[in-house]
Amino acid sequence: MKKGLTGKRVAICGSRKIEEISTLIEKQGGIPLVRPLQGTVFFAENEVEPDVIKFVEEGADWVIFTTGMGFEALLNLAGKWNVEDPFLQRIRNAKVASRGYKTLAALRKLAIEPIVVDEDGTTKGLVAALENFNFSGKRVMLQLHGEEAHVLTNFLQNQGAIIQKILPYQHIPPEEKVVAQLCEDLQSQECDAVCFTTAAQVHALFDYARKHHIHKDIVKCFSGNSLAAAVGKVTAEALREEGVDKLLVPEKERMGAMVVELSQYYKNLQDT
Repeated sequence: MKKGLTGKRVAICGSRKIEEISTLIEKQGGIPLVRPLQGTVFFAENEVEPDVIKFVEEGADWVIFTTGMGFEALLNLAGKWNVEDPFLQRIRNAKVASRGYKTLAALRKLAIEPIVVDEDGTTKGLVAALENFNFSGKRVMLQLHGEEAHVLTNFLQNQGAIIQKILPYQHIPPEEKVVAQLCEDLQSQECDAVCFTTAAQVHALFDYARKHHIHKDIVKCFSGNSLAAAVGKVTAEALREEGVDKLLVPEKERMGAMVVELSQYYKNLQDT
């Protein structure tokens, strides 16, 4: 029996578990194309220290946490610098908003109950939940993870907020030649599907495309011969923000589930 991915060229954009996901693609009959769009993530301790101290000294009207890992990293750093108690006090004195279930769980461990949470784990969901509040002239400490959250940042700026961003983790961009190769694969129809496992990978591709004036061409590729597969809601949200509407998103947010569902997608096409 012909397998779902037989002859299909599937690009892998992640930098972790490449061998594992390549094997899964091959077992489904596919041809893996390794195109890592995820640069190195590094713990920006030195860069973030002045931001944490400023927050401890000045406080904020709102604090918005977007990742549990980021919140816990800031808490650990505050402890290292002997300002954990005032750091937590500043948070408790502010209005708190939280994105994602891991972030909410991390906050609740310390008896911090956000007044705003998203409904679906996405930045867009968090923005929707924040729309009923007045941010004009409000000081907002915004914890991000490695990169700018443009939708959330633009919303706060448009509402007149005074934003202090803190990024405990930061990304080093991927190799430009790898991004260029994937763009070439897409434009020459040498790639049937692209597996994205983080929003950072999506941004790397489309930032490159925008810089080289081929953004519309790459979006068009995903509405035509190439299928975009996103491992979960946040990654899918990043693709939709770039104009990619034809998406495959597995119910279970796992790389293996994404490959299996991708195989099933093509198998269903063969059967029709």
